[in-house]
Amino acid sequence: MKESKKDRDARVLRILAELDRQYGTEYRCYLNHETDWQLLFAVIMSAQCTDARVNIVTETLFKKYPTLQAFADADLKEFEQDIHSTGFYHNKAKNIIACAKVLIDQYGGKVPSSIEELTALPGVGRKTANVIRGNIYNEPSVVVDTHVKRISRKLGLVTSEDPVKIEFELMKVLPKDHWILWNIDIITLGRTICEARKPKCGECFLRNDCPSAKLAAGE
Repeated sequence: MKESKKDRDARVLRILAELDRQYGTEYRCYLNHETDWQLLFAVIMSAQCTDARVNIVTETLFKKYPTLQAFADADLKEFEQDIHSTGFYHNKAKNIIACAKVLIDQYGGKVPSSIEELTALPGVGRKTANVIRGNIYNEPSVVVDTHVKRISRKLGLVTSEDPVKIEFELMKVLPKDHWILWNIDIITLGRTICEARKPKCGECFLRNDCPSAKLAAGE
């Protein structure tokens, strides 16, 4: 039977209340950084790479290139080797150096806050832009990564496969005060319980409100 909007909204509120209870409501960023541009570069590096790996790389990288100007002046080939272990390093290196130059030339060394300006930067898509908007500027934004895409679909909150469409679907379903938290909490859930290869549905505190868990249990 198709779920009514009223029932879905009630279910969403139960899910959010349970996430708040389990994980709290404090904003957490899994990528180590001290400045806005450090977070931007870390997020660019995190594409198709784990946050843990990026943090290992940036621990050395941010000491080697302590300023935005140092990134802008970096030698491309050398920089590629510096971030080699994050994967797709040719594009990432090229984009980060170009991005540093744009930030200096056009924005006085400050990372812009609007989605339009952010997505115009080299190597920055909506996901990266929304991470910046949420973590640096506390602007309500929905970040769609692999965990959010997979688990939001499992929970029956979105139907699309496209990250941008999922972003807008979630904006309609989730209250604005949980847009940023959704990504933070769902990443934690995806890494600990709702793992891609072997979800632990029996241990999940959302199992009573998850269609996929009920299906797995034969309900």
